[in-house]
Amino acid sequence: MPSFDAIVIGGGTNGLACAARLQKSGRRVLVLESGAEPGGAALGREFAPGYRAPGLAHLVTTIDARVEREMDLGRHGLSYAGLSLPSTLVAPDGDHLLLEGEAGERVAGLSEAERLAWSELRGQLMRFAGVLAPFKEMTPPRIAAGAGNEYMKLGKLGFGIRRLGKDDFREFLRMLLINVYDVLNDDLTDPRLKGILAHDAVLGTWLGPRSPNSLIHLLNRLAGQVAGRRAAVALPKGGMGAVASAMAKAAEAQGVTIRTGARVAAILVEDDRAVGVTLADGEELRAKTVVSAINPKTTFLSLVGPRHLDTGFVNRVRAMKSRGGAAKLHLALKGAPDFRGADLRTRLVLAPSETAVELSFNAVKYGEVPERPVMEVILPSAHEGGHAPDGHHILSAIVQFAPHAPKAGPDVARQEMLARSLAVLEDHAPGLRALVEHAELLMPYDIEARYGMVGGNWHHGELSVEQMLFLRPFAGTSQYATPLSDLWLAGAGCHPGGGISGAAGWNAAERIIRGTGR
Repeated sequence: MPSFDAIVIGGGTNGLACAARLQKSGRRVLVLESGAEPGGAALGREFAPGYRAPGLAHLVTTIDARVEREMDLGRHGLSYAGLSLPSTLVAPDGDHLLLEGEAGERVAGLSEAERLAWSELRGQLMRFAGVLAPFKEMTPPRIAAGAGNEYMKLGKLGFGIRRLGKDDFREFLRMLLINVYDVLNDDLTDPRLKGILAHDAVLGTWLGPRSPNSLIHLLNRLAGQVAGRRAAVALPKGGMGAVASAMAKAAEAQGVTIRTGARVAAILVEDDRAVGVTLADGEELRAKTVVSAINPKTTFLSLVGPRHLDTGFVNRVRAMKSRGGAAKLHLALKGAPDFRGADLRTRLVLAPSETAVELSFNAVKYGEVPERPVMEVILPSAHEGGHAPDGHHILSAIVQFAPHAPKAGPDVARQEMLARSLAVLEDHAPGLRALVEHAELLMPYDIEARYGMVGGNWHHGELSVEQMLFLRPFAGTSQYATPLSDLWLAGAGCHPGGGISGAAGWNAAERIIRGTGR
């Protein structure tokens, strides 16, 4: 049987990034993926005959620059059908906003006064995002002796903060933990602009625009683009699965062994040390290092088991918040929809105001389906062929907000969510319902069942202030290490969180290399 230095559980983008970096350090690495092919939630699939839907994410915003460069993803097939994709706030009356350039640098459809106000606010947000961006590429610091802090990087961060100047620094501290609703209403008046910004701030979170700390999520989104050196969202050629495919090919080219259809049933623990894994078929595989790139709760409560962990730690694992608030909608269309003249080759956002976004969130706090969900819509088939039969289209939408534990029951809630989502789409694109040949809606509980994301949370744990940086995923594991020797975490539940990035996996590998002296 082959011998490996490291076993990585989970062949998603973070697992592949971690494996490639560890292999490059001279280790022999095995990736175990339970699915038929690596890629996890990034993989596309046929959901109706001839129609291929993207995975959960349908756009790239945050591929880590180190991952893209060091894995040479372009050489392994990653290219883009749409780069620096503009965003359109689709208005039911056809009075749309078009945002282009880095983080909406240019907006068509605003009054001159609003354009100037947005330019000033955007500049401030980008400066603050620039301060946070370096955190994406480092192990979160801890205030403890021998914590393995990266002091050179911390020094550069401190210098970057000092460069803000006194006024900006004061504003940075003030705005860091407040809600995005108030910030938008302090500076802007156009409900369309406030709607798209509020939508983007809370996309994929369990927060509404008025929730405390919601602004930091907009800064986090912008910081991801700054850290990735990517000016705006992009659509990979061939769909999101092309990212996973390129990463898998790159990892294998470096010597990583990837086994698919290999579900891990347990992590082997001997003398408080992880020594390998047991597969679902009973096969045992051993290695010096075990890395889990799947959900932290699943890792500790299912694969390790509470008997190997102290009670306080188990309680922290169980208390980790992981509520999913987004549903994923796929529509097979027999023709091109008309979003009242909006360009189908842009990112379409249906969020008429910041208040509309807040009202959509209010419902799910009580386990109910919102009357008017907001959503982000992409038509991959408008950019290139291969997603649908000729003349037909695929519509992919992230719909917010969706209850992860609906009072009405899962089937009733799913039906209500689909009906209300189609009603919103029909208002923005009259006649769309008549084009629908097949619809698929994944609620948070469906996402959990299909992808193993506890609670249906796309980040494998909420990106809330108390679960970010050195508090992510929870106390005792914030630097990718765990209470068990030689067991490490590398998934989206770790810093800096989810998205098609690879940053958490790459950071974890760097920490493992430093922590083991190799």
